[in-house]
Parts: sequence; structure tokens; C-alpha cells
Amino acid sequence: MGRVRLEAITWERLGDVLADRLLDLEPDDGGSRPRVAFDGAPAARPGDLARRVSEALRLRGRPSLVVGTGGFLRPASLRFEYGHEDVEAYYDGWFDVPALWREVFGPLEPGGTGRVLPDLWDPVTDRATRSPYAELPPGGVLLLHGPLLLKHWFPFDLTVHIGLSRGALRRRTPQAEHWTLPAHERYEAETDPAATADVLVRADDPRHPAWNGSGGSGTSGGASRNR
Repeated sequence: MGRVRLEAITWERLGDVLADRLLDLEPDDGGSRPRVAFDGAPAARPGDLARRVSEALRLRGRPSLVVGTGGFLRPASLRFEYGHEDVEAYYDGWFDVPALWREVFGPLEPGGTGRVLPDLWDPVTDRATRSPYAELPPGGVLLLHGPLLLKHWFPFDLTVHIGLSRGALRRRTPQAEHWTLPAHERYEAETDPAATADVLVRADDPRHPAWNGSGGSGTSGGASRNR
């Protein structure tokens, strides 16, 4: 991230600027519902920015749906098959990627129903959530947030990465979750989300974010698909 020129911005302004950018965003596959990634480690709180953008879109008359990958964790018996602190399992096996394709991305394809399942599994009760489907109308925007998003081939039309330096990530991650840090370091090394995301936000100081400006650092919509 040190090689990228960043500009100071407030979270409020960032939400507004991103919402304005999404007003004209068209899916690359000819569909009618753009799909946006808010990628970042849990300590970076990507869901906060996704919800801020959703509210800004609402004020602009554009419907959106915020979905967190935390609602698509696999059952505990699968996540913890090799122990409760297995880094490889966290990196490759904690999230139900096929379910995300089936229940979130599939309905948003051209000709899709727009009926998205907002969550599937409750990690606290370790049971299915049984949440009702949410209807995303044509023109509505999917705002998907979670960690490690850009290492998959999800068909995002815009990608936002909320990054933390290694020191900030360690400081802001609860001690009980420090065992996940090697997975995030591997993600940085293998995927380089700071360089491939369309929009980079640095949030080492949560009160004073900075970003790479409206131009973005990747090619629009292609950062996650073309890897």
C-alpha cells in the first residue's frame, strides 16, 4: 500500500462518493443488478462502509442489499474439522462459496429472479438461519462485504478493499483471533488486494481513513474476475 498515493477523506464523504459512482455502474455481463465487493479483514470493518454506502444510495433513490459473508459460514463440524485454530481451514474452508454462488450471485445474473438469500448459517447457534429471501429489483445494487473476497472468481462489477498495515491489523484484531493473522498475510501476498481492487481505502487509524481517489487502482470491474 505504501506505493499508492492516498488522499485523506472522511467516512461520510467516502460513502457519498462511492454511492455517486455506483449510480452509473452497469454490470459487465449485461445484467441489471451491479455487484460490489467490500473486502477487508474483520478488524477493518468492511461491513460498516457497505452499510454507509447503502444508506447513501437510499437517499439517492437507488435500492441496494447489504450481504455479509459471515452469514455464509460452513457448519462448525466442517470449519473445525482440523481444530479451532487451523489457518489453512480458515483461508480455504470456512466460507460456503458454492452457497454464495447459488443464493447470492446466481439470482443476479441476466434474467435472474433477483431473490437473494441474505444469510444461510448462524455461527452462534450452528443452525440454518431460515431467513426469508430478499428481493433486489432491477437496478438494485448488491453490496457484499467480508474477508478474503478477491481470491475467488466472484463476478464483481466494482471492488473496494479496506486495508490495514500489518501492525494495525495486529493491534485491531482481538487477541483470541490472532491465529487468523497468517491467513490475512497470505491473502495479501497471493492476491495483492491493495493493487487489484478498483478502490483502495486505508484505515490504519479508524478515525482518519485515506483512499486512492475516484480513479481506482485496478481496471473497473475486472480486478476479481480476471485473476
